[in-house]
Amino acid sequence: MGVTRTDLFSAAQNEIALVAKALAHPARIAIIQYLLKANSCINGDLVQELGLAQATISQHLRELKDIGIIQGTIEGVRMNYCICPEKWLSVQQQFNQLFEQYIPVSNTCGDDDSCC
Repeated sequence: MGVTRTDLFSAAQNEIALVAKALAHPARIAIIQYLLKANSCINGDLVQELGLAQATISQHLRELKDIGIIQGTIEGVRMNYCICPEKWLSVQQQFNQLFEQYIPVSNTCGDDDSCC
């Protein structure tokens, strides 16, 4: 596999791509949805909720933590995770700006090539 040329793209484009890559797994989406609903959790809760192995959950949590969407605090032998509010809002704004750039030509997507 070749080296990705991230230097060819803006910081904003690279940031959106990193977040999209981190979100590109259904287990990570499920983790985020659980954290949004619970507003905090203990890692063990996710094992019961998702039915995945502890090691698998930990890897997914690490991916989300690496991009800053979630944060964790240690309480004794447990780790509590929650959504990082500042990063969450930043990601929301970045994706909103991306999606708001689209101005539809029509309201339908059909087999006729009317949009191109």
